[in-house]
Amino acid sequence: MNLQERIARLDRAQEETRKFAAEQDALIAKDTRMLWLFPIGGMVAGAALFGAGMAFSKLIGP
Repeated sequence: MNLQERIARLDRAQEETRKFAAEQDALIAKDTRMLWLFPIGGMVAGAALFGAGMAFSKLIGP
């Protein structure tokens, strides 16, 4: 009986470890997707500033 209890406890511990690892993998995947937003946002902001600068130069220029 003692051996069966130990095996059951180990099985529960392994299941909890698998769940924890799956949650960590999901969070890492989410962070990786969020990482791509920074360069894309920078490019969009740069394009917007360039367009605003061009429009301003057209407005002021001859």
